[in-house]
Amino acid sequence: MRVLLVEDDQKLATQVKSALYKFGYAVDIADNGVDGEFKGDEEPYELIILDLGLPQRPGLEVLKNWRDKGNKIPVLVLTARNDWSERVDGLKMGADDYVGKPFHMQELLARVNALIRRSNGEATQGLSLAGITLTDERQTVTTADGTEHKLTHIEYRLLHYFMTHPGAVLSKNRLIEHVYEGDTERDGNVIEVYVRRLRNKLGKDILQTRRHQGYVFPEEPK
Repeated sequence: MRVLLVEDDQKLATQVKSALYKFGYAVDIADNGVDGEFKGDEEPYELIILDLGLPQRPGLEVLKNWRDKGNKIPVLVLTARNDWSERVDGLKMGADDYVGKPFHMQELLARVNALIRRSNGEATQGLSLAGITLTDERQTVTTADGTEHKLTHIEYRLLHYFMTHPGAVLSKNRLIEHVYEGDTERDGNVIEVYVRRLRNKLGKDILQTRRHQGYVFPEEPK
C-alpha cells in the first residue's frame, strides 16, 4: 500500500512516515504544494495525506486542482485543530476526511486505515479471500488449515494488493508502483522473489503466473 504525504514540517513528516511504515505502508514525501500536486497526479497512490498550510501552493488549491482534473485518490487533510473553516473548505473541495493538528499518531493511523478499507470496499480490519485471511494490525496471514504466518512489510503490502484486486492480472511494473516507495530501487526480479516467498507460505496455487503478463490472486479457492 503506497501513500503520499504532503507536509512541509520535516520532523512531523519523518514521524508520520515511520509510524505508517510499521503498519506496512510505503510512504513518499513532498514538502511543498507544487511537488505534492505533481506526485499525486503521476503516481498510483492508495491515499494522500495533505497538509493545508504548504509553501509554493496552498493545500486547498492542490486539492481543488486534483478534483478538477478527475483525480479521485482518497485525501486525508491535516488542519489546525481550532480552524473549523479549513475543515469545511477541505470537505467542500473533495477531501475524504481530516485530522486536526496536533494529533495523536494512533488517530491518524486509524483514519488512514479506515479510508483505505472504505476505498477498497472492506468493512473490517483485514481481508478474507480464497481461504486466506490477512490481518492488518499484526501483519500476519492465516491459511485455510489455520496456520498463521508472519509477513515482512513488503510481503504484507504485496499480498494486500493482490487480495484487493482478485482475478486481475497484475504486471510486475504495476506491483512495483504500489509496493515500493519512490526513492527505492525498483527491480522486477525482486517481485519474483517475494511472490515465491508468499507461495511458500500460502501454497503454490494461490498466486498464479500468467506468462509474459504477471500474476493473479484467484477470486475463488482452487
